[in-house]
This record gives sequence, C-alpha cells and structure tokens, in this order.
Amino acid sequence: MLLTICLVVSCSVAFPHSGPEVPEPLSLEDFANVFGFDLVDPEITVETIGNNLSVLFGAGGNIAVSTGKDGVLIVDDQFPSAMPKIEAAIAGLGGDAIDFVINTHWHFDHAEGNLALGPKGSWLVSHANSRSMMLDDHLINLVGISYLQKAYPEAALPTLTFDTTMQFHLNGEQVDLFHFGPAHTTGDTAIIFRGSNAVHLGDVFNNVGYPFIDAGNGGTLDGVIRFCSETLKLIDADTVVIPGHGPITDYSALKAYIDMLTTIRDRMMDLIENGATLEDVVAAKLTKEWDEKNGDNTGFINRSYMSLTHKIVDR
Repeated sequence: MLLTICLVVSCSVAFPHSGPEVPEPLSLEDFANVFGFDLVDPEITVETIGNNLSVLFGAGGNIAVSTGKDGVLIVDDQFPSAMPKIEAAIAGLGGDAIDFVINTHWHFDHAEGNLALGPKGSWLVSHANSRSMMLDDHLINLVGISYLQKAYPEAALPTLTFDTTMQFHLNGEQVDLFHFGPAHTTGDTAIIFRGSNAVHLGDVFNNVGYPFIDAGNGGTLDGVIRFCSETLKLIDADTVVIPGHGPITDYSALKAYIDMLTTIRDRMMDLIENGATLEDVVAAKLTKEWDEKNGDNTGFINRSYMSLTHKIVDR
C-alpha cells in the first residue's frame, strides 16, 4: 500500500499538502456569488414534513424547524443577513423566538447565523469538535476556490456540546443527536426527529452533487461512508431524509448515495495501493456513471484522494 509520509515544518496557503496550489481565500460575498447565495435579500421557502417539523430552504444549508408548545428548535442557521426572513418563516409556522440551534457542523453556510442568534439568547448546540473548530481561524479548501472562516466570538459559540450522543425531548417528540467520527468534518451531527420520523444529516449527505469532504480539516471519504451507514441503521424505509443541500429525499436515496461512495472509494483505493498519483486517479474517471447527475467531480476526487492518503491539514 502506498504510504505518504509528510514531515511538516510550516504550512502556508500557497503550499499545503493538497497537491495543486490552494487559491487565495475569497471574501464571503464573492464566495456567495460563486454558489448563488443571495446574502442581501434571500428567498426562504418552506416545506412541511409533519405537524411540528418543517424545512426552510434559502441562502446556505437546509434548516429543519421544530415548533410547538415547548418552543422552537432549529437545525443549522445559514447567515445573519437571512435571519429576518428565517424568523418570519418560523413565525408563519406558529413559532416565536428561536430557543435552540443545533449546528450540524461548523462551516459558515450552516453556522454563521450563530452570530445573530447567540447574542439574542438562543441556546447553541454542537458536537464538541465543531465548537473547537469555531475557536480559531480555518482555511476551507474546496479546490479551485477557498474561504478563510474566522474564529467566532464567544456569544456565537455553542454553549452545549456532546461527544457521542445527546437527546432533546420537546414538542411531543424525542430528538436524538449522533456523532460517528470524522466525516464531512470532524464534528458532524446526525439529528433524528423520532416522532416525525425524519433525519437531518447536514453536509455528510449532499443531495445536489458529490459531497465536499473537508480533508484539510480532518474530513474523510471513509468517514462519510461510515457516518451515513451508521445513520441508515437507525432509521427505516419511511424516514424522511433532509440533506445539507438540495431537496428532501428518502431512505433509498441515502442508501444509493452510500453505495455510490463505497464503489468510488474502493476503486480509488485499488489505484492508491498500486501507487497511483492524484493525476492517475483523475484520469481513471472513477465517477463516470454518476457525473451526468452530479456534475463536476474535481473537488470531490481531489479531497477524497487527499483524505485517503494524507494526514496533515491545510492552514
């Protein structure tokens, strides 16, 4: 098996382990433009799953919203500039102030709303590793573009964290939080709404293309497969599956996603074990059956390869 051994004395934005030079970080506004996020006047749409559970779609990651007699709990919170419209949508669902926010992970398009909600008194919740990542600046290398996420102020940091599991009991149902190790990041959380029979997976499950694996900050392709597989064991054929991005879907779509990633990982490992370079892996067209549906695979192949062969991080 190919062993990649890296002795790191210093690491800059220009020369990390990632092979091709990491681009200079974009501003948040420029990054949002690349992905079509409207940070000034975002459109927030609502899809209802059950009596107490809905999903908001807008500028950033999908937001699950539980409303009821015990208050409002949301999963992920997009951006501060979207908060007035998010709060208006929640009011339309019968909710009042946001009591609890669960961050599926620390990336800005899912957690930047903490900057608005923390100071308002919302209880912020995350896996311990996500809170740890919010304490410092971190370069997020998406290959082709990058973003430097700055450390969050104290008011925007999660005040409740967990290591493996955690539970809420509110609005007539049990809400289970699970962490299965590094995946999309090192601090991902799957949130299962037991009464509504729904699960929010954050960016461990992307329903608009290939997943982004934050290999520069400890994410791994193996971990994504394991995380989704462990989640699959805890749900059933009727479970509603909420991805980090893209439309709501179901158990069979999550199963197909796992199968796809497993096949690609196995093909990639066969090449790696025979000494393949990143260029060799790209040339092998490992994702050809799924490219028409999922689009450009450049970042996915690069980050997957790096997660399987490297043990150092982008700085």
